[in-house]
Amino acid sequence: MNEALLQAHDLVKTYIMGDNVVNALNGVSLAIHEGEMVAIRGPSGSGKSTLMNILGCLDRPTSGRYVLAGEDVSQMDDNAQANARNRKIGFVFQTFNLLPRMRAIENVELPLLYSGAMNAKKKAMAALEAVGLAERYHHLPNQLSGGQKQRVAIARAMVTDPAIILADEPTGALDTKTGEDILNLFKNLNRDHGRTIIIVTHDLKVADFCEREIYLRDGKIVPSERSISRRLPLEQAPPAEGRHLIEPAREA
Repeated sequence: MNEALLQAHDLVKTYIMGDNVVNALNGVSLAIHEGEMVAIRGPSGSGKSTLMNILGCLDRPTSGRYVLAGEDVSQMDDNAQANARNRKIGFVFQTFNLLPRMRAIENVELPLLYSGAMNAKKKAMAALEAVGLAERYHHLPNQLSGGQKQRVAIARAMVTDPAIILADEPTGALDTKTGEDILNLFKNLNRDHGRTIIIVTHDLKVADFCEREIYLRDGKIVPSERSISRRLPLEQAPPAEGRHLIEPAREA
């Protein structure tokens, strides 16, 4: 098998809280390959949020090594780590994190504007179209439903064509039906467009949409208490002929 897109080697994360030493991660090693859709699951306090922050280049381990797309980011300084994060990871959060006074297309454009990319509006519109929300491009967040807000957030995460989309409880603020629609969208982006997706969740139903599960307990990866049921998404179409990445809009 080809070299993993993401590799963690013996990650340890220790917090000092007064006289107490808390080992949030205690020797975590894992590998995720390009094109996978993986759930990171565990109970509260298992270390999954800490692991997510390290994999997302939002934090660094106390010890251990983290390699992202061939770069050892665990030893980078803050500026280099932020640059790696902005280039290689798109984030989707439970509470959407949209700017309330900006239209949908303007929220999606933001990462491109920060990076100085050309044709930001054209690329943002293509990303909205990919998540089925092109007709709502001019709406403010308060004019969108919860599911539509999350679609905007997913478009924003993918607009820079990152190596990984990292989603933190992406259905936690949604009702059951809307949550399933969002999971189907992730599944389609993974299956038909080759997107590598990592979903951090406590929810068995969310994990069921993924190809495999990494289960954490007490800061360690342990065998899951059940096997992933590789059921098809509710609205799955026949698999596409081959996989392809969404091509960014070409520069004029």
